[in-house]
Amino acid sequence: MVAPLNVGIAGLGTVGAEVVRLIEQQARLLSARSGRSVRVVAVTARSKSKKRDLDLRGVSWAKNALELATDPGIDCFVELMGGSGDPALSAIGAALKSGKSVVTANKALIAKHGLRLAKWAEQHGVALNFEAAVGAAIPVIKTLREGLAGTGINRVYGILNGTCNYILTRMEQEGLSFAECLKDAQRLGYAEANPSFDVDGHDTAQKLAILASLAFGTKVAQNAVYVEGISSIKPEDLRAAEELGFRVKLLGVAVRTAKGIEQRVHPTMVPKSSSIAQVMGVTNAVTIDGDGIPPITLVGPGAGGAATASAVVADIVDVARGICAKPFGRPVERLRATSKAPMERHEGGYYIRLMARDLAGTAATIATRLAQQKISIESIVQRHPDGVDAIAANGKGSPVPVILITYATSEDAVHHAIEAVQRDKVISGRPQVIRIEKN
Repeated sequence: MVAPLNVGIAGLGTVGAEVVRLIEQQARLLSARSGRSVRVVAVTARSKSKKRDLDLRGVSWAKNALELATDPGIDCFVELMGGSGDPALSAIGAALKSGKSVVTANKALIAKHGLRLAKWAEQHGVALNFEAAVGAAIPVIKTLREGLAGTGINRVYGILNGTCNYILTRMEQEGLSFAECLKDAQRLGYAEANPSFDVDGHDTAQKLAILASLAFGTKVAQNAVYVEGISSIKPEDLRAAEELGFRVKLLGVAVRTAKGIEQRVHPTMVPKSSSIAQVMGVTNAVTIDGDGIPPITLVGPGAGGAATASAVVADIVDVARGICAKPFGRPVERLRATSKAPMERHEGGYYIRLMARDLAGTAATIATRLAQQKISIESIVQRHPDGVDAIAANGKGSPVPVILITYATSEDAVHHAIEAVQRDKVISGRPQVIRIEKN
């Protein structure tokens, strides 16, 4: 008989409690799939006395995560406390160094200390699994690390934050402002009381840094990611996107270029015909472009107790099976350093919305400044707010929205052109610029 895999879980919040339930409910299935039984034998949490809908009879309680991590009676340490430092960092380090495999859902810790932890896992011949850290139930980590191990990756991009996707979906479908949708997201529990980590793009940046490492063999470096949030997006941008055949999504994009690996998080216009454009609400999605294969898009719940617990238990089953893959798909010593790619070098199409003064010569001035930067225009929409064609109206100098879609150009050229137009005083307010990501 093969000995059971004894699991210790640190953290009994929404995810931790669901992991305990899932292991109990699916005991026979997990045993059949892994060839050995999986059982929770020890736990720890901030409060032992807190009421939980769990049967923990026969399960021992450790005083803290460090004690649990070094308990000789467990084979696999599961960290579900969160946080980018201690106690999670010390506990995981202790578990790895004592020869125990580790499963975690902690994206912040992996983004900040993943290389150090992976090195310890390799040195001690144990697993460090973190599928639940990115996209919860979407198996994107295993897809990049194992399923596409024989494929060169050119680009990975996706919707990695359900809060932002929910807000943009509501804004588009109901014509509401960012502030209105954010307030509703907080009421429904999709957004935190302080939502800046989500809506400013930092949550997506942590996940993207992990995916980029797996895709391109680079060292995880969150500080190499350009980050821009969604608070500047207006309902009129979403209406214009609709008319022009696009949708606006907050994307994390990692792409191989001639100048290196570009990593960026920002609001993005994507063609409505693309798979990623169909993903609405709190759902997440990741598209992978690889050599010799059509793009692969993985879609599913990117957060929530049940979805995250599903990924955690899948990682535990891999440990029970004896699978011990390199955490980042290759030895840590072979991961290449990466630096932040200057966004001014980025090349692609752009959506530009200007509030142009409705005066003779304004359009010509804008066109001249764009031409000076060698920017070619794919389409232009110029209207009064009431829908009257601005060119045919007798304006009196009031601002008129002018929307431009450019062919591929550089970020630097776009900014120089806009700065020149602002100096010419033919526009008012702050121009809106949104990058376009083609299929």
